[in-house]
Amino acid sequence: MNPSLQLIAPFSGPLLPLSQVPDPVFAGLMMGDGLAIEPLSSTLLAPCDGVISQLARTHHALTLTAANGAQILLHIGIDTVQLGGAGFTALVAQGDSVRQGQALIEVDLDVVARQAASLISMLVIANGEHYQLDERASGLAQAGETPLLRLHAMHAATTASVSTEASESRGRATVRHAGGLHARPAALVQNAARPFAAQVQVAFKGHSVNAKSMVALMTLGVAEEDDVEVLAQGSDAAAAAAAVIAALQTRSQGAHATAQPVARPTVAVAGMLSGVCAAPGLAIAPVFRLDVREPEPAQSADDPQREARLLQQALQQLRGRIGQSINDAMRCGAQAQSEIFSAHLAVLDDPELLQASQRGIASGLSAGFAFRQAISTQCQLLTALGNPLLAERIADLRDLQRQLLQILLGEESPPPVLSVPVILVADDLAPSQLASLPQDKVAGMLTAAGGATAHVAILARALGIPALVACGPAALQLHTGQQVLLDASQGWCHPAPDERTLSEAAGRIAALAQRRQHMQACANAAAVTLDGVSIEVAVNIANADEAREGLLHGADSVGLTRTEFLFIDRQQAPDAAEQRQAYQAVLDAMPERPVIIRTLDVGGDKDVPYLQLPAEANPALGLRGIRSGFADPALLDLQLNALLSVRPLSRLRILLPMISEVDELLLVRQRLELLAGQLGLSERPQLGVMIEVPSAALLADQLARHADFLSIGTNDLTQYTLAMDRCNATLAARMDALHPALLRLIAMTVEGARQHGKWVGVCGALASDPAAVPVLVGLGVTELSVSPGLVPEIKSRIRGLDFAECQREARAMQTLSSAREVRQRAQHCWPAA
Repeated sequence: MNPSLQLIAPFSGPLLPLSQVPDPVFAGLMMGDGLAIEPLSSTLLAPCDGVISQLARTHHALTLTAANGAQILLHIGIDTVQLGGAGFTALVAQGDSVRQGQALIEVDLDVVARQAASLISMLVIANGEHYQLDERASGLAQAGETPLLRLHAMHAATTASVSTEASESRGRATVRHAGGLHARPAALVQNAARPFAAQVQVAFKGHSVNAKSMVALMTLGVAEEDDVEVLAQGSDAAAAAAAVIAALQTRSQGAHATAQPVARPTVAVAGMLSGVCAAPGLAIAPVFRLDVREPEPAQSADDPQREARLLQQALQQLRGRIGQSINDAMRCGAQAQSEIFSAHLAVLDDPELLQASQRGIASGLSAGFAFRQAISTQCQLLTALGNPLLAERIADLRDLQRQLLQILLGEESPPPVLSVPVILVADDLAPSQLASLPQDKVAGMLTAAGGATAHVAILARALGIPALVACGPAALQLHTGQQVLLDASQGWCHPAPDERTLSEAAGRIAALAQRRQHMQACANAAAVTLDGVSIEVAVNIANADEAREGLLHGADSVGLTRTEFLFIDRQQAPDAAEQRQAYQAVLDAMPERPVIIRTLDVGGDKDVPYLQLPAEANPALGLRGIRSGFADPALLDLQLNALLSVRPLSRLRILLPMISEVDELLLVRQRLELLAGQLGLSERPQLGVMIEVPSAALLADQLARHADFLSIGTNDLTQYTLAMDRCNATLAARMDALHPALLRLIAMTVEGARQHGKWVGVCGALASDPAAVPVLVGLGVTELSVSPGLVPEIKSRIRGLDFAECQREARAMQTLSSAREVRQRAQHCWPAA
């Protein structure tokens, strides 16, 4: 076998890196690495000697297997499978041996250009993990003459054998992908099979191939609606077969390029940049370019053991840094920020990423190059799913890659010092970059790439920073110091506003500020609907400072105090004295107002290592909330004792997280009574239950018989009701607490509490959604707990509502079929101010 192979141009025309291909699957190197070419000639030529191992039935693509084992995918145009063969004439057949420069396919460029998304054609090394690509060409290529790139074999692929004693699972699937198992759907199936140890075969018309091989899957010639058989063998055969069958039967369309915001060209309107609104708002400020150069690691290293050690040290340092960011976010109640960095921490512990890095180091790569290569593979897997939401997670991976390379190469630099508020401009921004800057100095952000569901966009919304993303390359023509007008709400940025435009915008900003000032001036007044129904507006906090902030914004009470901040980032639990001091400080910060303090809510996505909770396959369904307290009764008693020692107890309300049945509430009630008796107390604090699981909502009437109040945690209630992991990016767009099923559970909770004269509040994210406020009021919720800064706005919203109308509409909304319909109806009934 010749380990080195020179490929020549299959077409004449200008060469492009794959990153510039207007298709996220090819651009993300999902298929593999290689080059693209915009064809000016009409005959596809063989780039090397080899065998035609696969020829698409529509003749728009083929795979050539070279003597050294390289599988070279030649794909003519984008989404050309949809043409059904029109414009393509095959000059060879599958199984033919061909010589370099031989004509393979004749293309009618006029026919294809008029019907396809693009003529840009790709040469991709489908099994590129086994080859090093060098000597890449650029500029204009001449078919059959110009050397494109050279392949060097690194190591041979190995296939694990399957034990004859391994379990076996069989099944059938109907392929739903538009166009059948052509390149992209085959890659989706391959990615579904890869995580499993089992060997998976897909069989069609007497032929069987490895499901973990994209090229092999394409050789089957499976069309849309064809039936195939799936056979898995190995320890996880059943799960592997199920995953592959699901991937085969997932319906997908052909045109994925338009689904990626980054690929959408920027449209200039009256000299303005347009983009996608990621966080609404209006700002006038100078530009600050945040261009970050990624360190370039050496490709090879002489000492694999040293490189492995360096990688582990850098990973540990980065984990510590991210862990500190999580703790800081939890201390200040920044839930969105905490969850984003928790996801980053999970990526660093991903076994596939670590194993791929270790394999790279073992093959002679440096630690940095191996990690970057492993990250690239993960990015390819995400891109392969054809899901814009998942594709936006690539920015997080690139962020981690940049941070780790900076640590490895000693090229870390402190965040920039901002003396005045600015509008950040970059190709893309990472959550770590935005979080490292002072919030009061970031007036807005604008990026060439990105998307509205990217983590940095979520963070911008949480911080209230106007953000415009996916503006295209024109955004990078802005320079530091240039004053711009950013109207993220309308989706545009004026790069050179004149005095009149600036004056009008300044007037709008002043009007918004005046409205906020008016809401703030009225914030201390009660929130009463037009027909006289009072709603208590409380605050979600993590400490006394946030309680004081809530008081300044007119909060009627504290609706949720997260106590986790006391227990994290330390070697042992805080004692009763430290806890009492923290809880008393919160009560003192809210004079004459009731304060709800939630008992320790750990487990799931909140890990406190010294508690030594057992490892769980599904932490979200394990020892979470009050269950972790039952697992460590001494710690629960310690916290209850600390809570019972605050004064006055008449203003304290204790809230129990993750209650799922009445016996759990009664057990805590008994403990509270026993401890209070031991302390000689004649007064008792109120004891409430969080409604976070469907069973609690269904048993609300029973819980309300023994609880003093009920508080709905809509974040968890949504994930458990809809069976959607709230940390799963794929499902984020569908995780809407205004789903009719949630509305019915909230109504059931309110009715159950009403039977015993108890009140119901909402402390989850839904309470902070202005669109949801009228619905919650109509459902009978009498307390809404929100972040401190939102209190004036939520109170103002309530004062403009008619309770009777809210009731009628809330009842009607429970009969709708989706959250989208509920939101549309709410927008119609109560337009945003």
